Amino acid sequence: MTLEDEFNKLIKSDISGLAFGDQLAYLKTYFPSICFSTSFSYEDQVITHLLKEHSEVTVFTLDTGRLFDQTYDTWNLTLAKYGLPIKAYYPDTIGIENFINEHGPDCFYQSVELRKKCCWLRKVAPLKRALIGKQVWITGLRAEHSTNRQSMRQFEWDEDNQIIKFHPLLNWTSTMVEEFIKDNNIPFNPLHKQGYVSIGCSPCTRAIKSGEDFRAGRWWWEDASKKECGLHLKQ
Repeated sequence: MTLEDEFNKLIKSDISGLAFGDQLAYLKTYFPSICFSTSFSYEDQVITHLLKEHSEVTVFTLDTGRLFDQTYDTWNLTLAKYGLPIKAYYPDTIGIENFINEHGPDCFYQSVELRKKCCWLRKVAPLKRALIGKQVWITGLRAEHSTNRQSMRQFEWDEDNQIIKFHPLLNWTSTMVEEFIKDNNIPFNPLHKQGYVSIGCSPCTRAIKSGEDFRAGRWWWEDASKKECGLHLKQ
């Protein structure tokens, strides 16, 4: 039986209504190789807190080389609070060198194609290495993040990466996330309090203005319909 077949069985079991701990217990019974990718966002900090007693889940992050200093500070505070090992994956050095030597360090402002190439080298390719051998990938995606995520289900089959994706906070509101952070004294990226609702690489992220879309601060110079980096593209 393939992993996709196992995913179809999972969907039929309908565990989406269970509490996170019960969902994880079910998943560990059938899928021993589970990972969680963190960018140290509000959502990811909530999940890290929920995983603090589940050391068998592999936690990793993608260090693009162009993150905010505040993101690294949050990374350090998270290590200090939870003691969970967080494995870092980095871009291929030669690939980045060739790309920058050919196009320049900030070429992503020049075209969507170059920006997507930069995202591929710095995030997507390292992600694919991180997912090798894994069966379930836990993410911090929420339906409020963007319109194309409102039709997502809590458990999805990622055809491109051949993995089951689990979005435990999919139906949480921003208020729920922030209250959980406060109630549990969870370290968070201070940029969130400065209008940065979606935090990625520093050259490609800005604070949003009142009334702007959640994703308006990411790649703000591009058309809104193109604002994905490739990590969570729908098939």
